[in-house]
Amino acid sequence: MASIVLKSLSVLLGIFFIFVGTTKLTPQISKELHKDLRKEFTRYSKVFPLAQTLEFKIPSKWYRRTVGGLEVFCGFCLTFIPSKRIKQSANLVLAVMMLFATYNHWMVGDKFERLAPSLVFFFMLTCRLIVEYQIRRKEKVDKLAPKKASGTDTKEAANATATTSTTVQHNKLKKDL
Repeated sequence: MASIVLKSLSVLLGIFFIFVGTTKLTPQISKELHKDLRKEFTRYSKVFPLAQTLEFKIPSKWYRRTVGGLEVFCGFCLTFIPSKRIKQSANLVLAVMMLFATYNHWMVGDKFERLAPSLVFFFMLTCRLIVEYQIRRKEKVDKLAPKKASGTDTKEAANATATTSTTVQHNKLKKDL
């Protein structure tokens, strides 16, 4: 079940970010939306987080193109690339970008209606990370769990693990003293 949720989130988020990134790169999908995004990125480039610190002004055209290109690339990775590590990396990049988008909206004084989508997609990307972590953790537990066919009882294995853990902690305390 969790695997279906993860795949669904990956594909849907990937397609969404491919679409949104494409609208930032080209007016082919919607000329009005592209024109609006160009105006907005002019405002966002003025509040770019490192611009004031490094006294560096980023051109709004390149800021928009970079954000759009990263969204398309990461969306493509989430949708089509089967590697878990690449999907996780793309997910993290998109989550950080959503935090920057939230920051940009906040700093230019946008209303909550403009800020909310970046928060929603940040939380969706975070949920995807959590589901991936849970699946990976469950796989590790299943891999380490003793099989009943081998003749060991689950409680005995848990007790042995707890005893080993306690012994290791005890030895560490001895070294510290």
